Amino acid sequence: MEIAVCVKRVPLVGSTFILTDDAMAIDTSRIGATLSPHEENAVEAAVRLIEVHGGSITLFSVGSAQAEEQLREQLAIGADRAVLIETEGTEIDSQATAAVLAQAIDQDTTDFDLVLLGTESADSGGYQTGIRIAHALGRPVVTNVKGLDITDNKATCERAVGAIREVYEVQLPAVISVLDGLNIPRYPSVPGRIKARKKPVDRLSIAIPEPTTIRTSLRVPQSADKGAINLGSGQQGAKALVEVFKQIGVM
Repeated sequence: MEIAVCVKRVPLVGSTFILTDDAMAIDTSRIGATLSPHEENAVEAAVRLIEVHGGSITLFSVGSAQAEEQLREQLAIGADRAVLIETEGTEIDSQATAAVLAQAIDQDTTDFDLVLLGTESADSGGYQTGIRIAHALGRPVVTNVKGLDITDNKATCERAVGAIREVYEVQLPAVISVLDGLNIPRYPSVPGRIKARKKPVDRLSIAIPEPTTIRTSLRVPQSADKGAINLGSGQQGAKALVEVFKQIGVM
């Protein structure tokens, strides 16, 4: 089985996003980078499938040269090679990303049975890339997958819809986007990291399509104040506390 996994380098942020002065991008000068959580599950799913069915895993990523760091980490987990389409650090929209990835996958010398990726990236969260790749390649697609099994050249996919599960069966080759929670991704081992240094990371030059969406600005949502409220003291504080109890339905 030959599997392609599409991954993306994203900012490693905590509870607060810091924007650049022009409010057009996330300020990454003081933060690190990581892989989108859904895509970690996609790589883990690919490794588990190869352990059962044999074959190889090729990683594809669109981004800056620094994305090699994340590719090497996934090579250490069990992927065999990687392809990086450099964009000189320029952020591109979902349509352009999907077009470039589809072209890279289609032109690759490997005939892939399965294309895996995360349902959404951790930064832009567009939910479009997997569907657009499938459309460009002319393959069936299943999204939001939380259960995956391959048998007799068919993929059985489970999707969580509220409290129920939908089950789809698609013939390979196919494109499948997965959700966080599909599995528990493994950590790179020391021997794996050593082997990853020798695995190939190919640079591929593909013309980036003109963006069809224009970013006007970014805005950090205002978070709710979770601080303590001083209700006063003595009799006044007791009355205020009773009112709070009434508001939340305790009294």
